[in-house]
Amino acid sequence: MKSSQSQTWSISRSTRKNWDLYLLILPVIIYFLLIKYLPMYGIQIAFKDFSPVKGVWGSDWVGFKHFIRFFNNYQFATLMKNTIGLSLYQLAIAFPLPILFALMVNEVGKKWFKKSVQSITFMPHFLSTVVLVGMVIAVLSPSTGILNNIIKLFGGEAIYFMTEPSMFKSIYVFSEVWQNMGFSSVLYIAVLAGIDKHLYEAAMIDGASKFQRLVHIAIPALIPTAIIMFIFQCGSIMDISFEKIYLMQNDLNISASNVISTYVYEMGLLGSQFSFASAVGLFNSVINFLLIIFVNYIAKKYGETSLW
Repeated sequence: MKSSQSQTWSISRSTRKNWDLYLLILPVIIYFLLIKYLPMYGIQIAFKDFSPVKGVWGSDWVGFKHFIRFFNNYQFATLMKNTIGLSLYQLAIAFPLPILFALMVNEVGKKWFKKSVQSITFMPHFLSTVVLVGMVIAVLSPSTGILNNIIKLFGGEAIYFMTEPSMFKSIYVFSEVWQNMGFSSVLYIAVLAGIDKHLYEAAMIDGASKFQRLVHIAIPALIPTAIIMFIFQCGSIMDISFEKIYLMQNDLNISASNVISTYVYEMGLLGSQFSFASAVGLFNSVINFLLIIFVNYIAKKYGETSLW
């Protein structure tokens, strides 16, 4: 009992001592409570036949009816295949490239050139999704697109990139890389900038080449950060950017571009099937939750870095 009271007194004293720090973090806590946690009460409509007239609490409880309906849906296999396939493709391409880019930028000797490269690659991140997709469509246009004009210049025929289902994933992923590679590399560049210069000097004295310094100093310093970012990426593997997919989607490439996020929009907002759409969205979130726990467990078991 005394131990519990002393612990409570210690916490109270710490709170009074660092009240300004707690006050500083208070807006963040309020934000997460109001925007992230409070709306979660609406998850229950995934287990009900929601009626706007009866409201969330008054609607009839139906259990796992909507989940079973989704699993038995003829589109289920296609949606899972497109969502997971696109996510894994993006993870395989878009995750390592910022790391490689940061390593290359770190090796640049001239500061003005390094800053110029960072600024140029950083700027596309601030383009809106609408502008980005508009640029992609303009570049790949079969009549006026610069890429097709080059193909025609060498005697080839125009390719309808945006209507080819087989090309959709590559267009999505590489446009994502172009937009976000510079921004994603900022964290890795900061890690590399924080490496003790004496390590490089000692390695040079020992006769280590640039490649050896890269392998034995730079890359090991990046690994903990890379693991954390990889866990985060795996935790959102089922979340594909709805806006970009929806803007790039058309009737001809829908076999490759129809993913869970667009399906939820179609069924929930356009079809007014709120309970069914909530069930699909909840299923998506549960898969992400289980994935982040599993990947974190693997990282903790076989390495020294994990989220918890």
